[in-house]
Amino acid sequence: MRVLLTGSSGWLGRFLAPRLRTAGHRVTGLDVVAGEETDVVGSVADRAVVEQVFADHAIEAVIHAGALHKPDIARFAEQSFIDVNVTGTLNLLKAAVAARHDRFVFTSTTSLMISREIRQARGSAAIWLDEATGPLEPRNIYGLTKLSAEGLCRLYSFEHGLNCAVLRTGRFFPEEDDTDRGLSGANLKANEFLHRRLTVEDAADAHVVALEKAPAGFEVFVISAPPPFVRSDAEALKADAASVVARYFPQAASLYAQRGWQLPASISRVYDPAKAERLLGFRAKTDFAAVLQALRIGASLPFAHDPDYVSPSTRLKA
Repeated sequence: MRVLLTGSSGWLGRFLAPRLRTAGHRVTGLDVVAGEETDVVGSVADRAVVEQVFADHAIEAVIHAGALHKPDIARFAEQSFIDVNVTGTLNLLKAAVAARHDRFVFTSTTSLMISREIRQARGSAAIWLDEATGPLEPRNIYGLTKLSAEGLCRLYSFEHGLNCAVLRTGRFFPEEDDTDRGLSGANLKANEFLHRRLTVEDAADAHVVALEKAPAGFEVFVISAPPPFVRSDAEALKADAASVVARYFPQAASLYAQRGWQLPASISRVYDPAKAERLLGFRAKTDFAAVLQALRIGASLPFAHDPDYVSPSTRLKA
């Protein structure tokens, strides 16, 4: 297929475009800044740009991965989030319907599932988050606009028969966490493979699978590394996560100690990607066991950690 990939200069785009080509697709990359995988520099918020790309490249399917993200809240006005994340999605959906596409893949985020109440983690048990979680009450403009874009995908699927797969991806960014400085970046990322993270490579693979195998209609999928826990662990995870981890991975504490790392003391939420495995046949390749194996044999960590990573939106604003 001739696939339009938005956000092609971003962290996900640079991994996704080569995978699409390997799968036999012809990729046209669209982004607001130039990049190795970007063919057209322009904004999805500009309808004329979107329509021109469709016309020039005979686009047959869309993977819409371009967006303003949570760290951009400090750099861009709220209107910019609406323009890019909402209006941009609408422009692409309109173009896809006009071109009589039969599939549209939208990159969303698990962030929109986290309300202020969930973030405060006041309960006595970890919360299991899956596609049925609700009501959804995003806590910032990023999550709000992503949820609005999901709503547009749902609307266009129901009204126009466009098959839409929404991928709510867990964390896969390489930079430091902008809210949690309690642990070193690599330690924190390793811990998150227990309940909320995946590699960018797995995120890219999930998009290729969704493009090729998503069922008809509108479907939302949580995309994350498979957690090793079961729901009956919820209270113990909140009270003493390290002890729960030790039950599943007896060597974890000693392997962590060799690095001077710490296991999580408490886990308040767990993302459940079981639906993606059930309906798409997708399961992330890298999980917490893979992290421990790398520590055990002294190999490179199986995930990216780059405190100096600069996103395209940062370069655009500079």
